[in-house]
Amino acid sequence: MDFSTWEPVYEAILADFGYDRAADERVRDLLSSLYQATDAEPYEPEAAAFAGQTVAIAGAGPSLSAERKAVRRADAIVAASTAADRLMEAQTSPDIVVTDLDKHPETVRELTNSGTPVVVHAHGDNTAAIREAVPTFDCEWVLPTTQAEPVGPVRNFGGFTDGDRAAFLADALGADRLVFPGWDFDDETVDAEKERKLTWAERLLYWLEGRRDDHFNVLDGRRDAIDTKALPP
Repeated sequence: MDFSTWEPVYEAILADFGYDRAADERVRDLLSSLYQATDAEPYEPEAAAFAGQTVAIAGAGPSLSAERKAVRRADAIVAASTAADRLMEAQTSPDIVVTDLDKHPETVRELTNSGTPVVVHAHGDNTAAIREAVPTFDCEWVLPTTQAEPVGPVRNFGGFTDGDRAAFLADALGADRLVFPGWDFDDETVDAEKERKLTWAERLLYWLEGRRDDHFNVLDGRRDAIDTKALPP
């Protein structure tokens, strides 16, 4: 996604949560420097890696276990954060993992060491995780991302949470159809901030759906209640 298209949405997210853009940029620059210090060739997925494919965007919600068949029926799997751990425990290997290292740097290390691509995301409050974990990864299998303006090897495909960023990535790689096992917008076990993030994830999927002229079943019964004021026309 061109950053000029993403930037107004990014600014709306910053305003809503009170996040500091400069903090995002500092951690982006840290990730860039750590990545470049490894001397790894930047991981670059094929532009049409998912062309013609149904891609499961696996969320880490409670419903993932019950919806595992939908994951297995897909041609490819992009797992959001700890959905990767749960899939691997069930003997299902994701094709790509998207994470901000919030909970599972050890899993990410294992994945990169085994040649599974991991999209590692920098944002304003994961400095410690980036600084400590990234140098331990096989960065030939790391795709560094930011929600701020991309610089150097650090990319921005659009999206905010691990889940919706996974969907934007799959779209950028030419996915024909997206399915969403393990997505629970109404998960009552999450805290207030996570609930607000899920609201944004829903909003961004609605935007992506429109950009693709698509229909995401995960939004069925929800579209009329989605606040779209912050989204581009």
